[in-house]
Amino acid sequence: MMRLFFILLLAVATCATAEERGATMNASERTLFTFAVPDSTGPERYDITMAAATLQGMINRDGPRLYLMAARPAYWLDLFSKPGNWLAGRERKALASLDDLASLAGDRLKGTVIWDPAVPATANVATTIAGVEDAVVLSPELADRYLGKWGIPVTMDLRGKFDGSETGSAKNDAYRWAIREYLAKGKCTSRLVCLYEDSADTRAGGNTVYVVTRDWPVMRRAFVFDLSPWGDERPGDDPDQPLGTDKATYEMMLAELLKQSAGAHMTELVGFFPFQKYSNIPGHASAHDPVPTEWETVWLISPYNCYQNTVAGDCYNQSFHNQAPLSPLKQHRPKADTKVEAKSYVCFLMADYDSAQPLYDFLPKHWDDPKRGEIPLCWGVNPNLLESYPDIIEHMYKTATPNDVIQSDASAAGYMNPNRVRPQYLDLFTRHNRRFFKMADMTMAPMVLDWDEPSDAVKDAFAQFAPDGLATIVMDLHHTGGKPPKTHLWKGMPVTELLNHTCNYSSAEQTAEAMYGVMRQRKPGDPGFYFFRIVWVSPSTVIGAVDTLRETHPELDFEVVGPYDFFSKLKAHLAGRGVK
Repeated sequence: MMRLFFILLLAVATCATAEERGATMNASERTLFTFAVPDSTGPERYDITMAAATLQGMINRDGPRLYLMAARPAYWLDLFSKPGNWLAGRERKALASLDDLASLAGDRLKGTVIWDPAVPATANVATTIAGVEDAVVLSPELADRYLGKWGIPVTMDLRGKFDGSETGSAKNDAYRWAIREYLAKGKCTSRLVCLYEDSADTRAGGNTVYVVTRDWPVMRRAFVFDLSPWGDERPGDDPDQPLGTDKATYEMMLAELLKQSAGAHMTELVGFFPFQKYSNIPGHASAHDPVPTEWETVWLISPYNCYQNTVAGDCYNQSFHNQAPLSPLKQHRPKADTKVEAKSYVCFLMADYDSAQPLYDFLPKHWDDPKRGEIPLCWGVNPNLLESYPDIIEHMYKTATPNDVIQSDASAAGYMNPNRVRPQYLDLFTRHNRRFFKMADMTMAPMVLDWDEPSDAVKDAFAQFAPDGLATIVMDLHHTGGKPPKTHLWKGMPVTELLNHTCNYSSAEQTAEAMYGVMRQRKPGDPGFYFFRIVWVSPSTVIGAVDTLRETHPELDFEVVGPYDFFSKLKAHLAGRGVK
């Protein structure tokens, strides 16, 4: 199960077509500047990319002007530059150096923040400051190289500032100082917070997975952090800290976010925990495996009105893409089929496009599969991603076949545990999801992840924005007696379990046998309803598994249906039996 604000701006953008919007740009606005991130390894790659991404976030506040280039960014840039798309006709100009980027930033660039490689957390603190103070983040080496040429002041020099004298951890001293000075004083947005891996295990090898993303928090003036959700063991990057310090700082930040948002809106937490610091993988012994660490993070943040956009590394140019004009989105919605026969009805959720990187980086090879459209499929895409990649989601809608239906993934408009939302904030939870579901023309929530079956109050909430169906996966990792729901109707909304047996695909034979293991339990004469989750595979792969199931078990009578038919038939069947 590992997976892994600009609503007003989007609303305004819908008032003009891409061509109309482009026609109103002057020559300088129409120039699309590009900058290739270094194709190298080591600290210099890390440092240059950090400077470029933080400059980009500042530059793009005035419009989509600067685009960082690599293989995947080139794919999307070429696609959206085709005739009829929103970047058609934009002249491109390649910039060769950080000097060029600083020149492009011009008066927007007010200063620099120098981070301290001896305290890796300061890479994140510097990013937070850069967004608030309109500054670029520079390593000490780049500061020596560029400050004299650029003629900008040092906004903040973090070298030697944090030594662990407050908490016993220099890492936590840095974050707590930033919470007090920037988050608590209302200088950061309370709509977005970024869980981006710091430099501890990344700079030496030039790993920029969570460096190319830093245009986004700078543009949005968001708080950036990297902390463990566990309080019962010390993190791998800070083994000498007092036990529980990371988690205490995490909760301090969450409490301040809730205070700042004042229950008026929810907060997106974008990014994923580093496995090698906070979970049990080779090279780092831990009592906690990766999946429980993911679930613990969501357990921790949900009561603070936070929802997660989990896997978000290598997501280039969010400050650029999020400004794409968005046309109204419409689903292919067939007439409800309520005829139910004594056979098995199978629906597939093409799952886990609930976070930015799967949508941005993994989806194309699966969406571009030539066999897409041959069988009905439900694609799980969280609608809150319209805030970062509206053009990619619109591309899906425009190119979807009648057999492709796009509905939400974990857990609705963002990954949270709905049962963990505090009762006084369930109305906010409902309004948040209803807004995004309306934008995406969604009426189902087929992958709600939680520690127990949905409560009555949670089902009341979902019935307001996902009336056509709710399916859930329950993992009771806190051993509180949680269990999946029995299939039933709740005020007209079908509620059932999302089956996780096909989650980790290894072969057509393995997946076919996993489906058979469930479907063979259907009682003769009764219909069966099976909603299977399958993660990051192509339509061809699913078709292969279905064909294999038919060949190896010809006695099975089953039909693959889309989610509308699946829930319509299930609802008719339950209503006919008087199940509530």
